[in-house]
Amino acid sequence: MDQTSHLRPEDGEELTVLIGRALLRLQDAVAMVMSRARQRAVQGFVVFSVVLLLLWVAAFLYGSFYYSYMPKAAYSTSVHYYYRTDCESQGSFRCSYPVANISLMRNKKHVLTFGQAYRISLQLEMPDSPANHDLGMFMIKTTCFSQDGGQVASSARSSMLRYRSDLLRTIGTLLFLPAFLTGATEQKQTLEVELFSDYTDDPYAPSTTAVIEILSNKVQIYSSQFYVHAHFTGIRYFLFYYPVLSALVGVSSNFIFLSVLFILSYLRLLLKVEWRPEQLRTDGLPSEREKNTDNSRGENEEDAAASTAELLGPLQITPTKRSQERRHIRFGDSTEQQNRHTLGQSGINESEAA
Repeated sequence: MDQTSHLRPEDGEELTVLIGRALLRLQDAVAMVMSRARQRAVQGFVVFSVVLLLLWVAAFLYGSFYYSYMPKAAYSTSVHYYYRTDCESQGSFRCSYPVANISLMRNKKHVLTFGQAYRISLQLEMPDSPANHDLGMFMIKTTCFSQDGGQVASSARSSMLRYRSDLLRTIGTLLFLPAFLTGATEQKQTLEVELFSDYTDDPYAPSTTAVIEILSNKVQIYSSQFYVHAHFTGIRYFLFYYPVLSALVGVSSNFIFLSVLFILSYLRLLLKVEWRPEQLRTDGLPSEREKNTDNSRGENEEDAAASTAELLGPLQITPTKRSQERRHIRFGDSTEQQNRHTLGQSGINESEAA
């Protein structure tokens, strides 16, 4: 019973020690897991931030390229005609042909991009009146001028109303009579005249103004619109007609390129690679540049010591002078000892002789 009573406290202490060690190991493991989790979280956040930044820069580069490379796809403006009415003839109210002056500038910038082909057309809304039907064909002349007033391009196109018989017009009027009475529709025809099929602006004399002249003083027009449409080819065709696919390709290409540059820069910073081929030799011997550098350093040190000695003068005691003085003192002490020894020997000899 005594032995068991003596063994129980030791077993309890061992059990306590084991439990303490287990708790310490558990604490260390939990701390290690927490530190690793924290490290992984920080690394993940850094990687996510870098990827997001690279994606933003790639998208910004693609947007800048698209904005600078792609011209305006379409441009339209209203056309307002003017003519003279101060003629003496009573047969016609208009004394001149209808003429319109159109500006090819918007916000002080050219509407037409250099090197880009355009299709330029004119849309006319004309009443389906007997005067226009009796007019038949009429000519439309277009002339483009540069800023200094020089003529850049010119074209002339013909047009006329679509033919409709009297019976067809009567039937149409009866069918659409409610719409005509309420004003929902009008008896008119819309003509589209192509002025230039493939117009390319001159970079040395860009067009700033277009003058449209209708060569008839009897034509009747409700309204008119001037249209400019770009003919895209090559990369511009792909960018304009497939915008989503082109954006994915452009942004991904920029992202890959930026990622490669970032990885190479990070590896260079991590490995601290500094190439200096002029200071490296394959045989392991010092180069001529290193020898010249050591010689120049030695000469500079000697010059500095000499200048310091001149400044201090006789007050300076260099290590070489100190060593020489010590040697001189030691040599003087040794001569004095030798003289004393010789005198003592001579005195002993004299006493023996006496």
